[in-house]
Amino acid sequence: MRRRILLASLATLVLGAGATHADPLQIRGAWVAPVANWFSIWAEKKDLAVHFGQSYVFTGVHYAGTPPMITALANNELEIGDLAYSTLPIAIGNAGMDDIRVIADEFQDGAPGYVDDGFQVLTDGPITKVEDLKGKVVATNAAGSGVDVAMRAMLHKHGLEPNRDYTVIEAPFPAMRAMLAEKKVDMIPTVLPFSLDPELKKIAHPLFTVHDAIGVAQFITWSARKPFIDAHRAALVDFLEDSLRIERWYLDPKNHDAAAEIASRLTKQPPERFGWLFTKNDYYRDPNMLPNLDALQKNVDLTHDLGFVNASVDVKAHSDLSLVEEAGKRLK
Repeated sequence: MRRRILLASLATLVLGAGATHADPLQIRGAWVAPVANWFSIWAEKKDLAVHFGQSYVFTGVHYAGTPPMITALANNELEIGDLAYSTLPIAIGNAGMDDIRVIADEFQDGAPGYVDDGFQVLTDGPITKVEDLKGKVVATNAAGSGVDVAMRAMLHKHGLEPNRDYTVIEAPFPAMRAMLAEKKVDMIPTVLPFSLDPELKKIAHPLFTVHDAIGVAQFITWSARKPFIDAHRAALVDFLEDSLRIERWYLDPKNHDAAAEIASRLTKQPPERFGWLFTKNDYYRDPNMLPNLDALQKNVDLTHDLGFVNASVDVKAHSDLSLVEEAGKRLK
């Protein structure tokens, strides 16, 4: 009898151990600008994420710019970077992470018919053309970021080089308007939603835009490291399926008012200020989350031309769109 009880107990333990599932995969995704970056608002609609808590769990992590994400990816503090076209080749070429892969689109800047980020100066100030920035101070969110490279590209076209002809200082996007108003800087980059600040519109106007500087930009992409992708492919496809479902909810015009309420709550701004959100007055976001790799290649080549990286990068060789394509097929 004792032997039978012991065998039954062992069988229960074995069966119990076999039924135990691994913990859901932890996915940390980076973001910079509230509302403009998907990962800042993803969790607001996690009720649509059917795989959340099953195969994966997700947390959004805020960064001042895309360059710090490189260190976080290198140190395994981040699973998906929201990398700009400029920081992607820096991560691969300068930081030695040749295993970085572009896995999805975030947004494109300057796409035909959609919004274009600008670089603003005081309306009543002395700057009326790019050449007037000689000897002046310009702001950037982070050296090597997408807006930073676009700004330097435009000034380079007009014969101006950093340190020699102008000074660059770093500041977070929320502080830009005050710095310009107080004349601590002579030009600031503006991205959504900060570019639509009514107080900014009272004192400033765009001197040029990202499109003026570099044309259409595949500005931000989701990027992850290949060993992570290979080890957790199934969970990543689940995550991308849920992300597609969430993105399409936000992009659906019938959900605009609800999306504006979410943006209002997160930014503590009135919802009526978000009439532009997910319309033609916003960035272009591919509904299938497929990035424009041809534009991205041109943008990456420019980053090399400006001296941020020692060599350009073959974008298609460092992309794996099969995951988001598989996720998209599930929703058809």
